[in-house]
Amino acid sequence: MKTFQVVIMAAAAVALAAAAPRPDSPPQYGPPPPHYKEPGMPYDFAYAVKDDYTGNDFGQQESSDGHVTSGSYYVALPDGRVQKVSFTADHEGGYVADVTYEGEATYPAHPAPPAYGPPAPYA
Repeated sequence: MKTFQVVIMAAAAVALAAAAPRPDSPPQYGPPPPHYKEPGMPYDFAYAVKDDYTGNDFGQQESSDGHVTSGSYYVALPDGRVQKVSFTADHEGGYVADVTYEGEATYPAHPAPPAYGPPAPYA
């Protein structure tokens, strides 16, 4: 039993000594990983939603040749107009948008304010 305790104590001492940091060794740095600029990937997509029950009507169309992205999107606004945005985006000119509105804005008529009278008398 005593031999077993000595072996365990010796193993614990070796483990502690091996796990202790070595303050005399400087940190080791390797070269940074290489950085590759990936070329742009061409793509093309479109979607549209028109739901008469909820009144949702919007969509988007976009395409890219890998360098210049162009497209458009639209949304039906609550005032009855349709907002359309046509855009191009690239690394030189940034994001350039042309926003147009179709239709005439209509707003609901305001109801007459409620008429308040004097409170009823107490009997």
